[in-house]
Amino acid sequence: MTMLVTHGVDGTLEGVHIVDEIFREAVLADRVKATNPVQGAQVVGRVALLLRLVGRKPEGTSLAGLVRESGLTRPTVHRLLTSLAAEGLLEHDPTAGKWVLGPEIFLLGSVAAARFPMEDIARPSLRRLAAETGESAFFSIRRGNETVCVLREEGSFPVRSFVLHEGVRFPLGVASAGTAIMAFLPPEKQDLLLGDWDGHAGDFAAGHSADVVRDSLERTRLTGYSVNPGLILEGSWGMGAAVFDRQGRPAWALSLTGIEPRFRPDRQEFLGKLLLEEAHRMTARLQGG
Repeated sequence: MTMLVTHGVDGTLEGVHIVDEIFREAVLADRVKATNPVQGAQVVGRVALLLRLVGRKPEGTSLAGLVRESGLTRPTVHRLLTSLAAEGLLEHDPTAGKWVLGPEIFLLGSVAAARFPMEDIARPSLRRLAAETGESAFFSIRRGNETVCVLREEGSFPVRSFVLHEGVRFPLGVASAGTAIMAFLPPEKQDLLLGDWDGHAGDFAAGHSADVVRDSLERTRLTGYSVNPGLILEGSWGMGAAVFDRQGRPAWALSLTGIEPRFRPDRQEFLGKLLLEEAHRMTARLQGG
């Protein structure tokens, strides 16, 4: 196996071919415990985890932060980060001491965008929502048991909530988009998530107890839209509506966020109606209607 060698971000010689890194991780694991080797897929999972963690914060994340959030050892995280940086998937800012997404991610994303033209489909709805409400409008996608914010349109109201932005991930059932999607999943899927709620919600479980989430899911099914009354950050409210794919599954969500006075009860019905109208319009287009 050919090994391309160059200077790493810390000045040392680092292997830069990610396949070699995967091979190295697997071999090391075999030597440590031959009866339970770390499979290559598990190492790929580690790489994907680090990319997702870095992508959550546009300003970047420190090595210590990635070690803490990933649960991996510092040497393992450092090896993978330097290999990803050499491939252009990540970059290290020596001044800030943080890791950020690299140019190769932008190129890959540009290619993927051609297959998933959600910008063209979602942007008009976001612009209408922002223009009619003055709030910031967002489009999120479901990825496994999470939602990921991918598009944003700022509203005209001068005071805004900054809880949500592109790249932010929340567990399903947390935040308005995740609640809107989870409410329309099959009951057995909801029960599975609620059965291990603390493990699923992680740090968000404190503000989103299982009982609170159950009530929120029920209200969402009744009205069609979700309301998050400042459970993530006090005073920062959100509302969301699910968008469905060709099989009738909740795969995406539109949402609005803003400060509490802008989401008073007498205005929620107005905001919910607009969200449902745009969600229905997007669903019809995605289903070919």
